[in-house]
Amino acid sequence: MKKSVLNKFKKLFSKYKIDGYIIPKNDCFFTEQVKYDRLKLVSNFSGSAGLAIVSKKMNYLFVDSRYTIQAELESGNNFKIVKIHQKLPKDQLKNIKLGFDPKIFTYKQLNYLFGKKIILKKIDKNFVDQIFSNKQKKSKPFYSIPSHVVGCNHKKKINFITKYLKDKKADYLYISAPENVAWLLNIRGNDTPYSPLPNCNLFLSKSKKLYLISEKYKTQKLLLEKKVFSWQIIEKNNFGNFIKNLNGKKIIIDDKTLSIYNEDIIKTKFLIIDRTDPCYYLKAKKNPVEIKNMIQSHIKDGVALTKFIYWIKNLKNQKVSELDAEKRLEKFRKKNKNYLYPSFNTIAGTGSNGAIIHYRATKKTNKIIKKEDLFLCDSGGQYKYGTTDVTRTICFSEQKKEIKDIFTLVLKGHIAVVTSDLKKNSTGQKLDIQARKFLKRFNLDYGHGTGHGVGFFLNVHEGPQSISKLNRLKLSEGMILSNEPGFYRKGKFGIRLENLIYVKKNNKKLFFENLTLAPIDKDLINFKLLNKKEKDYLLKYHLLVYSKISKYLSRNEKKWLIKSF
Repeated sequence: MKKSVLNKFKKLFSKYKIDGYIIPKNDCFFTEQVKYDRLKLVSNFSGSAGLAIVSKKMNYLFVDSRYTIQAELESGNNFKIVKIHQKLPKDQLKNIKLGFDPKIFTYKQLNYLFGKKIILKKIDKNFVDQIFSNKQKKSKPFYSIPSHVVGCNHKKKINFITKYLKDKKADYLYISAPENVAWLLNIRGNDTPYSPLPNCNLFLSKSKKLYLISEKYKTQKLLLEKKVFSWQIIEKNNFGNFIKNLNGKKIIIDDKTLSIYNEDIIKTKFLIIDRTDPCYYLKAKKNPVEIKNMIQSHIKDGVALTKFIYWIKNLKNQKVSELDAEKRLEKFRKKNKNYLYPSFNTIAGTGSNGAIIHYRATKKTNKIIKKEDLFLCDSGGQYKYGTTDVTRTICFSEQKKEIKDIFTLVLKGHIAVVTSDLKKNSTGQKLDIQARKFLKRFNLDYGHGTGHGVGFFLNVHEGPQSISKLNRLKLSEGMILSNEPGFYRKGKFGIRLENLIYVKKNNKKLFFENLTLAPIDKDLINFKLLNKKEKDYLLKYHLLVYSKISKYLSRNEKKWLIKSF
């Protein structure tokens, strides 16, 4: 942080009689990706999750284990980096009064992070906005998704939710998460960089009345498309009056995305009887049409990725940088007419950069990919009919036995997840143990979850399902997850292997099927460490890849793909 900015903060501290100020990553919609990144403006940290506290005596940046290296590099000069999974702000700070913007925090967040001992003060005028200019272009209007793409029209979904409200004896559900509004109404938007989110909120009554909290101009296209909604559009600045004039007494809200500012308004009129939005769980269980379309999007994405791997593995003396590789992969994806844009900022890290779990290549950090180094590429795409996310670790020369052994241990964990008995390993917590067990035999591990839920042409990260140490949700048919164990040695290399998988049901039995279709680099595998079951899995997987994508490849690409398994 520049001294001039810090001085401006300190003047505001005096004005509002506080000792410091809290800056989260999220905005008022609590989405992972934001167009206006207050946290980056203040701290220079570009990761997708973090929390900064600027105070009179010390500046703190709290990040999880995915971002500790990145945070040190980007923000270490001006901020003390604290591992939030080891120490929360309430454990780090004492005798301090902090200001915060109630529009971008939830009560659940603040209680978890700060407890009751730290004094917190609501300040409606955001400090970052007072110091920096917040000029944003108008987003494009929302648009609808046809039923044949999503498999279920919005009326059926609304009927299901209103039945739920009646069963719960609630008058309203307030949907504050934009992705849940998108799912329920089968609409999308252009309000975040990598997800087709419509930044809006929705009141749904038990009598099926819809009140969309949004700028009116964003809804015009929906009306022109003759989407049948009996709704009212409520401008955000009229939220208080709208609440005052509603009938009813009981409401269900979402404590993960309802801001303190809006919750305080709602509580003046309604009794909150539940704090869980049912849309999360319903959205997570993809219907057969969504699965079919996700399969198609992964075939096209697999073609692009396989062409990219062939290209980069067969370079001779050409110098290629991380940014060059990222652009080339994007070029392959763009050849498909249904490809729209990346589903997140591509991670393309060679050598030591690969050890930074969520690394983003910049002009400053950009490295030439050397023949002796590993190259880790984690990328994904948003297609008109699906969302993809895939990681491959690639080598360009014979690697040391230690590297191949570690890669193979990661691979064994990856195979253990996708081939798991879902009757026995029915939760993400149990699957996470399966993914790590081979590495742990050698006291090795990785500092991130093994898998996250994935949306259907929505967020690449979606809950409530995940493969992680704490997730006890029982997996259900239609859920999509990533399967991505890894290993990272700081300053040396990174290894990660990621496919998207989905839960399929056949004869009352649940099992995983792969969505991702791209070869795994056999040059990094120590086959002596694989048992017969694992070798058979690899062969079957590569045969599946070949059967699905070979018709889209050139003759040389086909020959190479056959040799890769």
